[in-house]
Amino acid sequence: MKTKNMNLWALLWAILGMLYFFVPLYGTFDFSLRMKKGVLSFLAYQVVLSDPQFLASFRYSATMGIITVIASVIIFLPTVYWIYIRLPQARPVVEIISILPFIIPAIVFVFGLIRTFDRPPLELTMTPTKTDILITMGYIILSMPYMYRAIDVGMRSIDVRNLTEAAQSLGSNWFQILFNVILPNMRIAVLSGALIVFATVLGELVLGEFLVRPALGPYMVDVGRDEAYQPAAMALMAWGLTWVCLGLISIFGRGNTSEQLTGR
Repeated sequence: MKTKNMNLWALLWAILGMLYFFVPLYGTFDFSLRMKKGVLSFLAYQVVLSDPQFLASFRYSATMGIITVIASVIIFLPTVYWIYIRLPQARPVVEIISILPFIIPAIVFVFGLIRTFDRPPLELTMTPTKTDILITMGYIILSMPYMYRAIDVGMRSIDVRNLTEAAQSLGSNWFQILFNVILPNMRIAVLSGALIVFATVLGELVLGEFLVRPALGPYMVDVGRDEAYQPAAMALMAWGLTWVCLGLISIFGRGNTSEQLTGR
């Protein structure tokens, strides 16, 4: 009888959680369909997708997101690996550094970037290409807590030292160990961090606004000032994109450790 009551309570809380999650989504979806008075239509979605500025902003932010993900993996994967292998005493310091983007306000961080890098010899705000380099650096720092934590958790889940020693005994160098042994065993962790980093770049506002780049975040804010239905449509499209990314992580993250190491 007690077990039955516990199951009923669990079912009740599960239903309440689903309602809390899906009812606002349904309300947003229903609102996004009412752009044409008295008719349910996908006009808001058509307007958004046919706007050249939206497509350009999405393309820009997606490109910056992919570049940021690649650069973050190249930077943080060797860093965390080296800390685990050679510098475990530095781990507390690095963990504190990794949470600084949560502590320092984004507006302060952006003004610091501008004041530091808009002067000789670099002058990274003088041309669009240089500004893109600066904004990518900013994205890497802002998303550092997510990628670092994801890789750190992945490192904890595997026996890094034994894998390294086994690979070294077979004649592998550090590069081969890192990208042929460690990375395949951390595939899900890296993909999870990549998803969060990509979503962070897509929704980031302050860097794109103050560095005057055609990012998606400032575009959504500008549209939200003048329109009502298009922002709701864009919010649901972003939600759908997140679920697509989660599905890709599920697909590419399949397979156990032996399959990842042997390639079968």
